[in-house]
Amino acid sequence: MSTVDRAKEAYERHAPNLLDLLASHRLSKDSLDLLLIAFKDQDQLQVYAKRNKDSRYQILKTFDILNRSGVLGPKKEEGDKQVPEGKYYINRFNPNSKYHLSLGLNFPNAYDMAQGYTGSDIFIHGGIETVGCLPMGDTAIEELYTLASFAKSAGQIQIPVYIFPFPLSDENLSIYAAQYSLETVSRWKELQRIFQKLMESIRND
Repeated sequence: MSTVDRAKEAYERHAPNLLDLLASHRLSKDSLDLLLIAFKDQDQLQVYAKRNKDSRYQILKTFDILNRSGVLGPKKEEGDKQVPEGKYYINRFNPNSKYHLSLGLNFPNAYDMAQGYTGSDIFIHGGIETVGCLPMGDTAIEELYTLASFAKSAGQIQIPVYIFPFPLSDENLSIYAAQYSLETVSRWKELQRIFQKLMESIRND
């Protein structure tokens, strides 16, 4: 099967159900904005959506992350098998992935580069193998790829992807702080401010 056919078949297989899912949330693929949030300790990737004219997102679907490499904490160098932590966005659609389909992230971002962090080719992808990516399984990546295609076609230039070690409440931060270095905890406190601001953009109903 050609790579174009792989992406096309994923679209044809999942678009009808995903359109129904969007409609149940009073959303349309023609005005769709997406937001992805991953929590490493929970092995979850949450997909939020809104109309592109609206300001607040609503939860659309939660996917399981099927495997994880490394430990909680940032990715610092090529080959450390760490999953990055921070704010990223989808910067490429890869229908030619050896992991079925994949969505690339812009790691290292400006913050990472300022810290001297190195690495490349961080993806949300199919399959279950990983050395620092987010493996979702083939069915889930087909759905995610299709949803991201909807949003891209609707004009969303950058689909944000936030990767957090865990939900950054004060309580959780206190629990994990005793187990990790001061450097890591300091970064988590920075991410907590981002997390709190992000939560303000999400509807609770």
